[in-house]
Amino acid sequence: MRGKDAGQLSARSNPTLKDRPMLMALAFRMVGSTHDAEDVVQETYARWYAMSPSARAGIKSPTAWLVRVAGRICLDHLGSARVCREKYTGEWLPEPLPDSAAGSSVRRSGHLDDPADRVALDDSVTMGMLVLLEALTPAQRVSFVLHDVFKVPFAEIAAIVGRSAESRRALAVAVRRAIASARRNEADEQEYRRLVRDFKRACQTGELDRLIALLDPQVTARADGGGHVRAALKPVRGAERTARYLIGASRRESRLTTSLMTLENAAHRPALVCRVDGAVVAVVTLHVAGSRITDVWITLNPDKLAAWA
Repeated sequence: MRGKDAGQLSARSNPTLKDRPMLMALAFRMVGSTHDAEDVVQETYARWYAMSPSARAGIKSPTAWLVRVAGRICLDHLGSARVCREKYTGEWLPEPLPDSAAGSSVRRSGHLDDPADRVALDDSVTMGMLVLLEALTPAQRVSFVLHDVFKVPFAEIAAIVGRSAESRRALAVAVRRAIASARRNEADEQEYRRLVRDFKRACQTGELDRLIALLDPQVTARADGGGHVRAALKPVRGAERTARYLIGASRRESRLTTSLMTLENAAHRPALVCRVDGAVVAVVTLHVAGSRITDVWITLNPDKLAAWA
């Protein structure tokens, strides 16, 4: 809660506030933006406190109620976000989060104690997964995040998205197959880290042939400046074009100078992070399949780098 109530409420005085980290994690995976996720969580709690004390006392599971309401708000947000992004300057990318950021990982009581569930939670916030989720319809995205990541039963999801549990189950299978196909042959962590190091070295030295050899022939590079900083307005496709673009950008843009970039983790995947005077000004994340880089995502929009402060 914001305003005067914020200082009066705590998880001890109001147990529902213990669910805030989980709600932030859930909302971020649905909307791909910490700012928008915070708005979703704020609105969720606003609706909770708008009820009378007797109405709140009559809710058997406040956590389930909060998840259901947050899911509905995300569903509405995703519908309007697609219209807003048509006016966005250049390419829109989800936010790359440091592993320590709120929403990057969270433990929910009674949930996600299984190591496999923890892996699913971490995988769901990688840049590659968030980009894949952007291609889904709002109902598909909400359903996938709620069920496959947060283990919400289909019956509850059906009430959120306004469709039968059977249709949600069938749709989940189709979405799961599409995501599995897109992520086929994804490299393991050791190979991932090696490719990121080699990528940085090739950009730094300007060795065109060496960089081309690291890239998949169908590689795509996308940069998100949000109109705040200079960035390519359209995707760059193909190994040679992408390599020339990356080497040229490294030479032209001080914030992309690879000598200033450090190898760190962004949402549980190796990434290149560039700091100027201590502030993060760029995060470069990659998708690696087999032994080739298939996607390059360059986040320059300062609004999407706030979590690195």
